[in-house]
Parts: sequence; C-alpha cells; structure tokens
Amino acid sequence: MGMAQIEIPQHLVQATRLTIPELRRELAIALFQQGRLSFGKAREMADMDIWAFQQLLGSRGISPHYDLAEYEADLQTIREIGEK
Repeated sequence: MGMAQIEIPQHLVQATRLTIPELRRELAIALFQQGRLSFGKAREMADMDIWAFQQLLGSRGISPHYDLAEYEADLQTIREIGEK
C-alpha cells in the first residue's frame, strides 16, 4: 500500500506546538468527528491501538461509535499482521 504525504511548512508545525504524531492524532480526531473517517481508519491514521484511541476520544467527550463491521475489520487486520 502506498503512502500519501502532506507537506506543512515547518513554521506552521512549530506554531501548533505539536509533534508530527500529535498532529496526525488531531487530524484523525477531526476527520472522525466530521464522519469522514470510520473509527478504524481514524485509529489507523492516529497510529494508536483500539483501546488507546477509544480512551483519547473519551477524554475529549467524543462518542466512538465503533460498530460491528469495524470490529470485524480490525480483527481481520490483526489476523493478517499475525500471519506475517
């Protein structure tokens, strides 16, 4: 799978006072809240496990609406990783 990259000028990154991983998490949360990313995809973008991402959303007062289809997709991903 390919990797898309976004270029953000260094002065803007510095202005946020966030690290790159923190910026990824904030973008994932925003896209999840807007309904543009599923829980599973947002969690993947945030580079967090299910429980950590769920806790992060909870700490922000955001309902995770993690459904059965996403759970099954995550289980399949876990199986695939385990087979490597």
